[in-house]
Amino acid sequence: MADRPTAAELVTAVREFLESDVLGAIEGRVGFHVRVAINALGIVERELIDGTANEESERAAILALLGNTALETAATDDLRRDLAAGIRRGDFDARFDEVFAALQAVTAATIAVDNPRYAG
Repeated sequence: MADRPTAAELVTAVREFLESDVLGAIEGRVGFHVRVAINALGIVERELIDGTANEESERAAILALLGNTALETAATDDLRRDLAAGIRRGDFDARFDEVFAALQAVTAATIAVDNPRYAG
């Protein structure tokens, strides 16, 4: 297995090619679809670069809220479901500020990957 180029580098190269060489040479419907592809590749690129760190931060925040060390090996989706269920049950009503701050940080990290222009 080759170390270079990485998946992120390959995605970056394709995105940059589409932006610099292809986009200016086309218009109309195809131009629109190239812009969509560029945006999709940007999301994949940021996910490859930042996604693991963001998921680890999210997991840490949820585990801190849940306070259950037995869940440390649970899948992230399961942790999200457990937190959502606890919120619905009212388990976190007394800790609203703490939950809000954690969810706001998780959402900001997600938005930074999906579309950094919205993160401001």
